[in-house]
Amino acid sequence: MNAITEKQGFWKKSHHLDKMTFKELVVAYFQYPAIIAYIALSFVAIGLFAWRPAPLWPTLASVGISVVAYPFVWYLLHRWVLHSNWMFKFAPLAATWKRIHYDHHQDPNHLEVLFGALHTTLPAIAVATAPIGYLIGGFGGAMAALATGLITTCFYEFCHCIQHLAYKPKNKLLVEWKRKHMAHHFHDEHGNFGITNFFWDKIFGTHYERSERPEKSPTVFNLGYTEEVAKKYPKVAELSGGVAKGHPRYRG
Repeated sequence: MNAITEKQGFWKKSHHLDKMTFKELVVAYFQYPAIIAYIALSFVAIGLFAWRPAPLWPTLASVGISVVAYPFVWYLLHRWVLHSNWMFKFAPLAATWKRIHYDHHQDPNHLEVLFGALHTTLPAIAVATAPIGYLIGGFGGAMAALATGLITTCFYEFCHCIQHLAYKPKNKLLVEWKRKHMAHHFHDEHGNFGITNFFWDKIFGTHYERSERPEKSPTVFNLGYTEEVAKKYPKVAELSGGVAKGHPRYRG
């Protein structure tokens, strides 16, 4: 399979990070609709801030608290929503759960499902940042916080891509992040929920080194949605064409 598989239309290319170069990733990243949307909306938020700015200190506080709050909110969502065992039990939510995370664990290196879906990410970013900014600095503070959340999301998404890329970063910190995240995807999904910040994993006891968990999780690629579970809650399997087994590299 080529790194970039052509489909119909420019925006319907399929990108596979384990077969891409860093340069190909950069090109694909800045062409992806979700990333374009984040960047465009961050400029809109900055423009609205310029129209009705907050004072300096409330602005700095809004930005700073948003940066600090982001990894905490991500941890909560990643652990208790994306890795939940309740969403697929409700047919109206099954397709959302499949799109926002099940597909990513089924094929961790597939770029299109690595990026979050805008209809889920944008509300989460707005709710996690704008109210904090508004309480601190009114409308201007809300826009500063929202822009921070959108830009931080772009940073997170790019780092996330690098972690799945067939590429060894030169930066030691990126190497460490990649190692921990690869363990989450290919060894045991019940931990290392961070992307660039594992502080909350350490606080809540979900941080681990592979040596601490010698046995590989049998549900690392399906998040517990097994064939047995699919018999009772079939919606995700119906949408996926069945329940895939084993490492994605060795599937037919």
